[in-house]
Amino acid sequence: MSKQEREQKPRSESKSRSEKTEKLQKILANAGLGSRRELEKWISDGRVSVNGSIASLGERASDKDTIRVDGRVVKIKPSDEVYTRIIAYHKPLGEVSTQKDPEGRPTVFENLPRTSFGRWISIGRLDINTTGLLLFTNNGELAHRLMHPSYQVERKYAVRVHGEVTDEMIKNLKDGVLIDGDLCKFNFIQPGGGEGANQWFDVGLSEGKNREVRKLWQSQEVDVSRLIRIEYGPVELPKSLSRGRWMDLTAEQITKVAELVNLDVNPRKEQPKHKSSQRKNIWRRH
Repeated sequence: MSKQEREQKPRSESKSRSEKTEKLQKILANAGLGSRRELEKWISDGRVSVNGSIASLGERASDKDTIRVDGRVVKIKPSDEVYTRIIAYHKPLGEVSTQKDPEGRPTVFENLPRTSFGRWISIGRLDINTTGLLLFTNNGELAHRLMHPSYQVERKYAVRVHGEVTDEMIKNLKDGVLIDGDLCKFNFIQPGGGEGANQWFDVGLSEGKNREVRKLWQSQEVDVSRLIRIEYGPVELPKSLSRGRWMDLTAEQITKVAELVNLDVNPRKEQPKHKSSQRKNIWRRH
């Protein structure tokens, strides 16, 4: 029997085997290809095949099946070998948060380590002029939940503004202002020091709309001169992590991040290659 004939065997024969099967979108999400919602659309659009036949939404498969996306075979690991990894990256100025840039600018993905399982998915983005904490994971479903507004995962920024900031402005930013037709607001605003027209504030918000922090301050006719993301959920930017560098979250930290969005994961078993003092600094202290 040829390889093509083996791949095109009837579905009933494929599913009669005793191996464990899972929904196709879960298998692909575990392979780091995206969130389940995104992958469901891929399946509905006919981009996924199982054993040579176009897959249907709700179909189940196993690691023994030949699964293709856009004609390319996807390497599937058995479910007990699937693990979740999260790394924290200190984004410098001048890098864009995309895989490739048509203008040839450096991207955040160029400094990341290789992953032997899945692919890196950024958890949110930072614009080219924003620095600070950027998280990456190989778990598409985890990335989707951490970014989705329904889970209200708070992001915290240190922002330096130029211009006079009044109590009325602070009230407006906490109560909410209309930006592009949406009501946007900060969860909190805390003074962070500074003199004269240049002042620092710590601000928090629970959604990651494009350039939302800058647009909120601009709505009060105040310019943002520096913007640094310092926390994402329970993870903080370590003081020991230099710009352009990354570090792994520990298995315990990964589990706590996943619990924040009600997701069970299997954390990476290997120990990160960093000193324990550095790993401790990555976790926000309450």
